Amino acid sequence: MGCWEKRIGVAGSDGLGWFAQGIMTIERRSQEQVIQDLRAICQERQVTTLIVGMPYLQDGSIGPQAKSIQKFAQTLGRHLDLPIIWVDERLTSFQAEQDLIAQGVSPSRNKGLIDRRAAEIILQQWLDDQKGHVLGDTYLEG
Repeated sequence: MGCWEKRIGVAGSDGLGWFAQGIMTIERRSQEQVIQDLRAICQERQVTTLIVGMPYLQDGSIGPQAKSIQKFAQTLGRHLDLPIIWVDERLTSFQAEQDLIAQGVSPSRNKGLIDRRAAEIILQQWLDDQKGHVLGDTYLEG
């Protein structure tokens, strides 16, 4: 069912909020473990906002995977005491795969890299929408 059930791509921005960079991929073992891992990242990077990729269906509606992500992200936001901003993540995994292929990297052997690159794309999309604003470091899960 996509990256959410197995892995979570994480990206962060530079201090000015201009450029996104893939940081890591978290292998999902349990909700508690993911929250703990993300708490450590958020503290280390002084995160102020959670940017979460929302896997809308192609018609723009919210399906079962999106509902699951909404539920978890809201729990995460409460545990970390951070606001959540939702970003449409449709086709970001496809774009990430195409980027890897263009670099000569096999997508089928690098699923974690796909998730991390997709997170970077999602965050960069949001940062681009915010141009003109000076932002603190930002965290992305998705």
